[in-house]
Amino acid sequence: MNPLDLLSSVLVGLGCCFFFVGALGLVRFPDALSRLNAVSKAASAGLGFTVLGLLLRADSVFTALKLLFIWGIMLVACATSGQLVGRSAVREERRGR
Repeated sequence: MNPLDLLSSVLVGLGCCFFFVGALGLVRFPDALSRLNAVSKAASAGLGFTVLGLLLRADSVFTALKLLFIWGIMLVACATSGQLVGRSAVREERRGR
């Protein structure tokens, strides 16, 4: 196994660890905002490390650009959905539910 493959495997493994920690935070944290913070941060970092690991193994520039595009879309979607879910959680808390 060459060093590039090893680094790629380590980065993808690190991304999987971030996903696991985010899932653990989703189960363990007490309220919606804490859970949302854990999941959004871990998903962003986890996908970032996974994409970096896959970029090292990309066979063409077009494949690398597709990976970066997917990562960018995910970052925007995560931020947007986090804002919407957080706002909804705060509104429900104000209503006393």
